Amino acid sequence: MKAVCWHGANDVRVETVPDPKILNPRDAIIKITSTAICGSDLHIYDGYIPTMQKGDILGHEFMGEVVELGSEVKNVKIGVDAKRLLLGDRVVVPFTISCGNCFFCQRDLWSLCDNSNPNAWLVELQMGHSPAGLFGYSHLFGGYAGGQAEYVRVPFADVGLFKIPDHLTDEQVLFLTDIFPTGYMAAENCNIKPGDVVAVWGCGPVGQFAIKSAFLLGAERVIAIDRIPERLQMAKEQGKAEVLNYEEVDIGEALKELTGGRGPDACIDAVGMEAHGTDAMAFYDKVKQAVRLETDRPTALRQVILSAGKGGHVSIAGVYGGFLDKIPMGSAMNKGLTFKMGQTHVHRYLKPLLNHIENGDLDPSFVITHTLSLDQAPHGYQIFKEKKDNCIKVVLKP
Repeated sequence: MKAVCWHGANDVRVETVPDPKILNPRDAIIKITSTAICGSDLHIYDGYIPTMQKGDILGHEFMGEVVELGSEVKNVKIGVDAKRLLLGDRVVVPFTISCGNCFFCQRDLWSLCDNSNPNAWLVELQMGHSPAGLFGYSHLFGGYAGGQAEYVRVPFADVGLFKIPDHLTDEQVLFLTDIFPTGYMAAENCNIKPGDVVAVWGCGPVGQFAIKSAFLLGAERVIAIDRIPERLQMAKEQGKAEVLNYEEVDIGEALKELTGGRGPDACIDAVGMEAHGTDAMAFYDKVKQAVRLETDRPTALRQVILSAGKGGHVSIAGVYGGFLDKIPMGSAMNKGLTFKMGQTHVHRYLKPLLNHIENGDLDPSFVITHTLSLDQAPHGYQIFKEKKDNCIKVVLKP
Protein backbone atom coordinates (compact mmCIF):
# COMPACT_ATOMS: atom_id res chain seq x y z
CA MET A 1 0.00 0.00 0.00
CA LYS A 2 0.94 3.67 -0.21
CA ALA A 3 1.60 5.66 2.96
CA VAL A 4 3.01 9.01 4.08
CA CYS A 5 6.34 8.27 5.77
CA TRP A 6 8.58 10.50 7.89
CA HIS A 7 12.25 10.74 6.97
CA GLY A 8 13.40 13.73 8.99
CA ALA A 9 12.57 17.36 9.65
CA ASN A 10 10.65 18.83 6.70
CA ASP A 11 10.94 15.54 4.83
CA VAL A 12 7.85 13.36 4.33
CA ARG A 13 7.51 10.96 1.41
CA VAL A 14 4.75 8.82 -0.07
CA GLU A 15 6.15 5.31 -0.24
CA THR A 16 5.01 1.74 -0.85
CA VAL A 17 5.00 -0.18 2.43
CA PRO A 18 3.63 -3.57 3.57
CA ASP A 19 -0.12 -3.80 4.16
CA PRO A 20 -1.13 -3.94 7.84
CA LYS A 21 -2.21 -7.28 9.32
CA ILE A 22 -4.36 -8.43 12.20
CA LEU A 23 -2.02 -8.99 15.17
CA ASN A 24 -4.53 -9.33 18.00
CA PRO A 25 -8.14 -10.62 18.23
CA ARG A 26 -9.26 -7.06 19.11
CA ASP A 27 -7.73 -5.56 15.93
CA ALA A 28 -9.43 -4.33 12.77
CA ILE A 29 -8.11 -3.28 9.38
CA ILE A 30 -9.63 -0.13 7.91
CA LYS A 31 -9.52 0.96 4.28
CA ILE A 32 -8.95 4.71 4.53
CA THR A 33 -11.40 6.90 2.59
CA SER A 34 -10.36 10.25 4.07
CA THR A 35 -7.46 11.39 6.24
CA ALA A 36 -6.14 14.79 7.24
CA ILE A 37 -3.00 16.68 8.16
CA CYS A 38 -3.28 18.00 11.71
CA GLY A 39 -1.51 20.97 13.24
CA SER A 40 0.03 18.47 15.67
CA ASP A 41 1.58 16.68 12.69
CA LEU A 42 3.55 19.84 12.00
CA HIS A 43 5.42 19.38 15.29
CA ILE A 44 6.68 16.08 13.87
CA TYR A 45 7.32 17.66 10.47
CA ASP A 46 9.36 20.41 12.12
CA GLY A 47 11.44 17.85 14.04
CA TYR A 48 10.30 18.67 17.58
CA ILE A 49 8.85 15.28 18.54
CA PRO A 50 11.53 12.81 19.73
CA THR A 51 11.76 9.06 19.02
CA MET A 52 10.59 9.32 15.42
CA GLN A 53 12.23 6.77 13.11
CA LYS A 54 12.73 6.97 9.36
CA GLY A 55 9.83 5.31 7.60
CA ASP A 56 7.28 5.88 10.39
CA ILE A 57 3.78 6.29 8.94
CA LEU A 58 2.12 9.57 9.94
CA GLY A 59 -1.46 10.60 10.55
CA HIS A 60 -4.01 10.44 13.36
CA GLU A 61 -7.15 11.94 11.78
CA PHE A 62 -8.69 9.29 9.57
CA MET A 63 -11.81 7.32 8.73
CA GLY A 64 -12.82 4.60 6.33
CA GLU A 65 -14.46 1.21 5.84
CA VAL A 66 -13.93 -1.97 7.81
CA VAL A 67 -12.30 -4.65 5.64
CA GLU A 68 -10.95 -7.14 8.19
CA LEU A 69 -11.80 -7.97 11.80
CA GLY A 70 -10.19 -9.82 14.68
CA SER A 71 -12.28 -12.54 16.25
CA GLU A 72 -13.22 -10.46 19.31
CA VAL A 73 -14.49 -7.39 17.45
CA LYS A 74 -18.29 -7.58 17.42
CA ASN A 75 -19.37 -3.92 17.32
CA VAL A 76 -18.84 -3.48 13.57
CA LYS A 77 -19.20 -5.77 10.58
CA ILE A 78 -17.95 -6.53 7.12
CA GLY A 79 -20.66 -6.95 4.48
CA VAL A 80 -20.63 -8.11 0.87
CA ASP A 81 -22.53 -6.38 -1.95
CA ALA A 82 -24.21 -7.96 -5.00
CA LYS A 83 -20.88 -8.05 -6.87
CA ARG A 84 -19.16 -9.83 -3.97
CA LEU A 85 -17.15 -6.73 -3.09
CA LEU A 86 -16.30 -5.90 0.49
CA LEU A 87 -18.67 -3.32 1.92
CA GLY A 88 -17.85 -2.85 5.58
CA ASP A 89 -19.23 -0.36 8.09
CA ARG A 90 -18.09 3.24 7.72
CA VAL A 91 -16.22 4.29 10.83
CA VAL A 92 -14.25 7.14 12.33
CA VAL A 93 -11.31 6.33 14.61
CA PRO A 94 -10.33 8.44 17.65
CA PHE A 95 -6.70 9.53 17.55
CA THR A 96 -6.16 8.27 21.10
CA ILE A 97 -5.96 4.49 21.44
CA SER A 98 -7.94 3.25 24.44
CA CYS A 99 -8.52 -0.23 25.86
CA GLY A 100 -11.91 0.45 27.42
CA ASN A 101 -11.16 -1.60 30.54
CA CYS A 102 -8.53 0.19 32.63
CA PHE A 103 -9.04 2.54 35.59
CA PHE A 104 -8.98 5.63 33.36
CA CYS A 105 -11.11 4.36 30.46
CA GLN A 106 -13.75 3.27 32.97
CA ARG A 107 -13.82 6.85 34.26
CA ASP A 108 -14.27 8.35 30.78
CA LEU A 109 -10.65 9.59 30.75
CA TRP A 110 -9.89 7.88 27.46
CA SER A 111 -6.69 9.73 26.55
CA LEU A 112 -5.10 8.52 29.79
CA CYS A 113 -5.52 4.79 29.02
CA ASP A 114 -3.09 2.65 31.01
CA ASN A 115 -2.85 -0.22 28.53
CA SER A 116 -2.41 1.17 25.01
CA ASN A 117 1.15 2.53 25.08
CA PRO A 118 3.68 -0.34 24.90
CA ASN A 119 6.47 2.22 25.38
CA ALA A 120 5.01 3.76 28.51
CA TRP A 121 8.35 3.57 30.31
CA LEU A 122 9.81 6.10 27.84
CA VAL A 123 7.15 8.69 28.64
CA GLU A 124 7.38 8.01 32.37
CA LEU A 125 11.02 9.09 32.34
CA GLN A 126 9.96 12.57 31.25
CA MET A 127 6.37 12.96 32.43
CA GLY A 128 6.07 10.69 35.45
CA HIS A 129 3.17 8.73 33.95
CA SER A 130 2.21 7.75 30.41
CA PRO A 131 -0.94 8.83 28.58
CA ALA A 132 -2.60 6.65 25.94
CA GLY A 133 -0.92 5.48 22.78
CA LEU A 134 -1.49 7.63 19.70
CA PHE A 135 -1.70 6.82 16.03
CA GLY A 136 1.25 8.01 13.95
CA TYR A 137 2.83 10.06 16.71
CA SER A 138 6.29 8.69 17.46
CA HIS A 139 7.55 5.70 19.45
CA LEU A 140 7.17 7.77 22.61
CA PHE A 141 3.42 7.16 22.25
CA GLY A 142 3.53 3.57 21.10
CA GLY A 143 5.06 3.56 17.64
CA TYR A 144 1.69 2.85 16.01
CA ALA A 145 1.43 3.28 12.24
CA GLY A 146 -0.78 6.25 11.36
CA GLY A 147 -3.67 6.70 8.99
CA GLN A 148 -2.18 8.82 6.21
CA ALA A 149 -2.20 5.64 4.18
CA GLU A 150 -4.45 3.37 2.16
CA TYR A 151 -5.02 0.98 5.09
CA VAL A 152 -4.42 1.03 8.85
CA ARG A 153 -4.52 -1.44 11.72
CA VAL A 154 -6.71 -0.29 14.61
CA PRO A 155 -5.94 -1.89 18.02
CA PHE A 156 -8.78 -2.22 20.55
CA ALA A 157 -11.16 -1.83 17.62
CA ASP A 158 -14.05 -3.13 19.73
CA VAL A 159 -13.72 0.15 21.67
CA GLY A 160 -12.24 2.58 19.14
CA LEU A 161 -14.38 2.19 16.02
CA PHE A 162 -17.41 4.49 15.82
CA LYS A 163 -19.99 3.80 13.11
CA ILE A 164 -21.11 6.64 10.87
CA PRO A 165 -24.54 6.82 9.15
CA ASP A 166 -24.43 6.68 5.37
CA HIS A 167 -26.28 9.97 4.83
CA LEU A 168 -23.35 11.99 6.20
CA THR A 169 -20.31 12.71 4.03
CA ASP A 170 -16.73 12.01 5.05
CA GLU A 171 -16.10 15.75 5.18
CA GLN A 172 -18.89 16.21 7.74
CA VAL A 173 -17.63 13.55 10.16
CA LEU A 174 -13.87 13.17 9.58
CA PHE A 175 -12.97 15.71 12.25
CA LEU A 176 -14.78 13.73 14.95
CA THR A 177 -11.47 11.86 15.10
CA ASP A 178 -9.64 14.80 16.70
CA ILE A 179 -10.05 18.50 16.05
CA PHE A 180 -13.80 18.88 16.59
CA PRO A 181 -13.76 17.08 19.99
CA THR A 182 -10.49 18.86 20.83
CA GLY A 183 -12.02 22.27 20.22
CA TYR A 184 -15.18 21.25 22.05
CA MET A 185 -13.34 19.91 25.11
CA ALA A 186 -11.25 23.10 25.17
CA ALA A 187 -14.46 25.12 25.41
CA GLU A 188 -16.08 22.72 27.87
CA ASN A 189 -13.05 23.08 30.15
CA CYS A 190 -13.83 26.81 30.41
CA ASN A 191 -16.92 26.20 32.56
CA ILE A 192 -18.82 28.69 30.40
CA LYS A 193 -21.76 30.47 31.96
CA PRO A 194 -24.34 32.75 30.29
CA GLY A 195 -22.82 36.14 29.54
CA ASP A 196 -19.22 34.89 29.55
CA VAL A 197 -16.55 36.29 27.25
CA VAL A 198 -14.13 33.68 25.92
CA ALA A 199 -10.82 34.52 24.23
CA VAL A 200 -9.20 31.99 21.89
CA TRP A 201 -5.51 32.16 20.99
CA GLY A 202 -4.88 30.56 17.59
CA CYS A 203 -7.33 30.42 14.70
CA GLY A 204 -6.07 27.23 13.14
CA PRO A 205 -8.49 24.29 12.84
CA VAL A 206 -8.68 23.56 16.59
CA GLY A 207 -9.15 27.24 17.36
CA GLN A 208 -11.97 27.44 14.82
CA PHE A 209 -13.79 24.56 16.51
CA ALA A 210 -13.12 26.05 19.95
CA ILE A 211 -14.82 29.26 18.80
CA LYS A 212 -17.85 27.38 17.46
CA SER A 213 -18.02 25.20 20.56
CA ALA A 214 -17.82 28.15 22.96
CA PHE A 215 -20.95 29.58 21.37
CA LEU A 216 -22.65 26.15 21.43
CA LEU A 217 -21.95 26.02 25.18
CA GLY A 218 -23.45 29.44 25.85
CA ALA A 219 -20.72 32.06 25.56
CA GLU A 220 -22.03 35.55 24.86
CA ARG A 221 -18.91 36.73 23.03
CA VAL A 222 -15.80 35.06 21.64
CA ILE A 223 -12.64 37.02 20.83
CA ALA A 224 -10.20 35.27 18.47
CA ILE A 225 -6.47 36.07 18.27
CA ASP A 226 -4.08 35.28 15.41
CA ARG A 227 -1.98 37.02 12.78
CA ILE A 228 -2.91 35.14 9.59
CA PRO A 229 -5.55 37.13 7.63
CA GLU A 230 -7.43 34.12 6.21
CA ARG A 231 -7.65 32.50 9.65
CA LEU A 232 -8.97 35.69 11.22
CA GLN A 233 -11.45 36.04 8.36
CA MET A 234 -12.72 32.48 8.90
CA ALA A 235 -13.06 33.11 12.64
CA LYS A 236 -15.07 36.25 11.93
CA GLU A 237 -17.25 34.99 9.09
CA GLN A 238 -17.75 31.35 10.07
CA GLY A 239 -17.30 31.58 13.82
CA LYS A 240 -18.93 35.00 14.38
CA ALA A 241 -16.01 35.95 16.63
CA GLU A 242 -14.51 39.35 17.23
CA VAL A 243 -10.93 39.20 15.97
CA LEU A 244 -7.58 40.67 16.99
CA ASN A 245 -4.31 40.57 15.04
CA TYR A 246 -1.49 40.34 17.58
CA GLU A 247 0.93 41.95 15.11
CA GLU A 248 -1.22 45.07 15.02
CA VAL A 249 -2.39 45.54 18.61
CA ASP A 250 -1.23 44.90 22.18
CA ILE A 251 -3.40 41.89 23.02
CA GLY A 252 -3.50 42.47 26.77
CA GLU A 253 -4.62 46.07 26.40
CA ALA A 254 -7.08 45.23 23.61
CA LEU A 255 -8.74 42.53 25.70
CA LYS A 256 -9.07 44.87 28.67
CA GLU A 257 -10.70 47.47 26.44
CA LEU A 258 -13.11 44.92 24.94
CA THR A 259 -14.14 43.63 28.37
CA GLY A 260 -14.47 46.86 30.31
CA GLY A 261 -11.14 46.32 32.04
CA ARG A 262 -12.11 42.96 33.54
CA GLY A 263 -10.40 40.61 31.09
CA PRO A 264 -11.95 37.49 29.50
CA ASP A 265 -13.82 35.07 31.75
CA ALA A 266 -12.02 32.20 30.05
CA CYS A 267 -9.00 31.89 27.79
CA ILE A 268 -8.17 29.02 25.43
CA ASP A 269 -4.62 28.30 24.24
CA ALA A 270 -5.14 26.54 20.90
CA VAL A 271 -1.55 27.23 19.80
CA GLY A 272 0.85 25.15 21.85
CA MET A 273 4.55 24.48 21.56
CA GLU A 274 5.43 26.40 18.39
CA ALA A 275 3.84 29.75 19.17
CA HIS A 276 4.99 32.88 17.37
CA GLY A 277 5.14 36.36 18.84
CA THR A 278 6.45 39.89 18.35
CA ASP A 279 8.06 40.69 21.69
CA ALA A 280 11.49 39.99 23.18
CA MET A 281 10.23 36.89 25.00
CA ALA A 282 9.15 35.30 21.70
CA PHE A 283 12.67 35.81 20.34
CA TYR A 284 14.08 34.39 23.59
CA ASP A 285 11.95 31.24 23.18
CA LYS A 286 12.92 30.77 19.56
CA VAL A 287 16.65 30.95 20.34
CA LYS A 288 16.43 28.63 23.36
CA GLN A 289 14.36 26.09 21.45
CA ALA A 290 16.73 26.18 18.48
CA VAL A 291 19.67 25.19 20.69
CA ARG A 292 17.49 22.73 22.65
CA LEU A 293 17.70 24.63 25.94
CA GLU A 294 13.89 24.80 25.92
CA THR A 295 11.55 22.23 24.43
CA ASP A 296 8.57 24.50 23.65
CA ARG A 297 7.79 28.13 22.82
CA PRO A 298 5.11 29.17 25.35
CA THR A 299 4.55 32.68 23.99
CA ALA A 300 0.78 32.24 23.70
CA LEU A 301 0.47 30.57 27.11
CA ARG A 302 2.19 33.47 28.87
CA GLN A 303 -0.17 35.88 27.15
CA VAL A 304 -3.19 33.75 28.08
CA ILE A 305 -2.25 33.76 31.77
CA LEU A 306 -1.54 37.50 31.91
CA SER A 307 -4.72 38.38 29.98
CA ALA A 308 -7.22 36.16 31.80
CA GLY A 309 -9.59 37.93 34.14
CA LYS A 310 -9.42 37.34 37.88
CA GLY A 311 -11.04 34.07 38.90
CA GLY A 312 -11.05 32.99 35.27
CA HIS A 313 -10.45 29.71 33.52
CA VAL A 314 -7.47 28.77 31.36
CA SER A 315 -7.98 25.89 28.94
CA ILE A 316 -4.99 24.44 27.09
CA ALA A 317 -5.73 22.50 23.90
CA GLY A 318 -2.45 23.25 22.12
CA VAL A 319 0.16 20.51 22.38
CA TYR A 320 3.11 20.94 24.74
CA GLY A 321 5.87 18.38 24.85
CA GLY A 322 8.27 19.14 27.66
CA PHE A 323 9.66 21.88 29.85
CA LEU A 324 8.63 25.54 29.52
CA ASP A 325 10.48 28.65 30.61
CA LYS A 326 9.38 31.93 32.19
CA ILE A 327 5.77 30.97 32.92
CA PRO A 328 4.05 33.69 35.03
CA MET A 329 2.80 31.41 37.79
CA GLY A 330 2.66 34.35 40.19
CA SER A 331 -0.02 35.90 38.00
CA ALA A 332 -1.93 32.61 37.76
CA MET A 333 -1.85 31.98 41.50
CA ASN A 334 -2.67 35.50 42.64
CA LYS A 335 -5.51 35.92 40.14
CA GLY A 336 -7.01 32.62 41.24
CA LEU A 337 -7.03 31.05 37.78
CA THR A 338 -8.30 27.54 37.17
CA PHE A 339 -6.36 25.45 34.63
CA LYS A 340 -7.71 22.50 32.66
CA MET A 341 -5.87 20.78 29.83
CA GLY A 342 -5.00 17.47 28.25
CA GLN A 343 -5.17 15.27 25.21
CA THR A 344 -8.80 14.94 24.19
CA HIS A 345 -11.03 12.17 25.53
CA VAL A 346 -12.43 11.69 22.03
CA HIS A 347 -14.60 8.66 22.82
CA ARG A 348 -16.55 10.79 25.32
CA TYR A 349 -17.66 13.25 22.66
CA LEU A 350 -18.41 11.08 19.62
CA LYS A 351 -22.16 10.61 20.15
CA PRO A 352 -23.03 14.13 21.35
CA LEU A 353 -21.01 15.81 18.60
CA LEU A 354 -22.45 13.51 15.94
CA ASN A 355 -25.87 14.62 17.19
CA HIS A 356 -24.86 18.27 16.71
CA ILE A 357 -23.81 17.48 13.14
CA GLU A 358 -27.01 15.57 12.34
CA ASN A 359 -29.14 18.34 13.89
CA GLY A 360 -27.44 20.95 11.70
CA ASP A 361 -25.95 22.85 14.64
CA LEU A 362 -22.52 22.73 12.99
CA ASP A 363 -21.06 21.42 9.73
CA PRO A 364 -17.37 20.70 10.42
CA SER A 365 -16.50 20.74 6.72
CA PHE A 366 -16.33 24.55 6.82
CA VAL A 367 -12.69 24.37 7.93
CA ILE A 368 -11.45 22.45 4.84
CA THR A 369 -9.49 24.61 2.40
CA HIS A 370 -7.59 21.95 0.44
CA THR A 371 -8.49 18.43 -0.70
CA LEU A 372 -5.52 16.56 -2.19
CA SER A 373 -4.61 13.03 -3.21
CA LEU A 374 -2.42 10.97 -0.89
CA ASP A 375 0.42 11.36 -3.40
CA GLN A 376 0.24 15.13 -2.87
CA ALA A 377 0.82 14.85 0.89
CA PRO A 378 4.34 16.38 0.84
CA HIS A 379 2.89 19.44 -0.91
CA GLY A 380 0.06 19.54 1.63
CA TYR A 381 2.52 19.53 4.53
CA GLN A 382 4.54 22.32 2.96
CA ILE A 383 1.64 24.70 2.30
CA PHE A 384 0.10 23.97 5.70
CA LYS A 385 3.35 24.70 7.52
CA GLU A 386 4.23 27.78 5.48
CA LYS A 387 0.60 29.02 5.41
CA LYS A 388 0.65 29.32 1.64
CA ASP A 389 -2.33 29.38 -0.72
CA ASN A 390 -4.65 30.39 2.17
CA CYS A 391 -4.23 26.88 3.60
CA ILE A 392 -6.05 26.19 6.87
CA LYS A 393 -6.94 22.48 6.68
CA VAL A 394 -5.79 19.75 4.28
CA VAL A 395 -7.77 16.56 3.65
CA LEU A 396 -6.07 13.71 1.78
CA LYS A 397 -7.90 11.13 -0.33
CA PRO A 398 -6.05 7.80 -0.74
